[in-house]
Amino acid sequence: MNENIIDIKNLTKKFGAFTAVNNISFSVKKGEIFGFLGANGAGKSTAIKMLCGLSRPTSGNGTVAGFDILCEYEQIKSRIGYMSQKFSLYDDLTPMENITLFGGIYGLKRKDIANKASTLLENLGIADKSKQLVQSLPLGEKQKLAFSISILHNPQIVFLDEPTGGVDPSSRRKFWEMIYETASKGITVFVTTHYMEEAEYCDRISIMADGEIKTLGSPQELKNNYMATSIDEVFRKIATKAIRN
Repeated sequence: MNENIIDIKNLTKKFGAFTAVNNISFSVKKGEIFGFLGANGAGKSTAIKMLCGLSRPTSGNGTVAGFDILCEYEQIKSRIGYMSQKFSLYDDLTPMENITLFGGIYGLKRKDIANKASTLLENLGIADKSKQLVQSLPLGEKQKLAFSISILHNPQIVFLDEPTGGVDPSSRRKFWEMIYETASKGITVFVTTHYMEEAEYCDRISIMADGEIKTLGSPQELKNNYMATSIDEVFRKIATKAIRN
């Protein structure tokens, strides 16, 4: 039985003469917290779009949740969750309306949405704010709500693209507690971040530069390999050699 939720071989994406992602290969295990790092322009976002079925590779192959990224992207979309830096919420809707909207998009039944919504809002401590507009919520509460909605349908993997940008350290710590809880339930967490101390919390990390994966391993393995005391130091050693800005 394959324990990998993501298997990628020689994945490449070109835009004319420009190669955004260059022949990358890696795998992610089920239930793993996988950090996908790289400076702006390294190719992370392009790679994630291919994994989510939003962009077709120029060459290479692979599977996400057991489905082929080349031809089964609709099946992939129904089995993943996604949260972007902007939290993927509609500010002019209430928390309850956001839950109902995304629950419907995920194909959940009305009764299931209602049951999940009640539990979700209680667990987040915002049941009394269910009818307020999301734009009125503190940033940390919006963040936790968006993450909870992204896994409302119990996906096999959730992609978190810079989810803690602009959030205070205390809220970031609480958010990572949610990530650990989610991974403990068997949901794979694929996360990008610019906060290198967060990368230390991942089971394994890859670091991209110039469209290529330059290194991959556990935080301790990378620090040992690069004779560094922190992932931030490892990242800087790789990023300073990059040609792209």
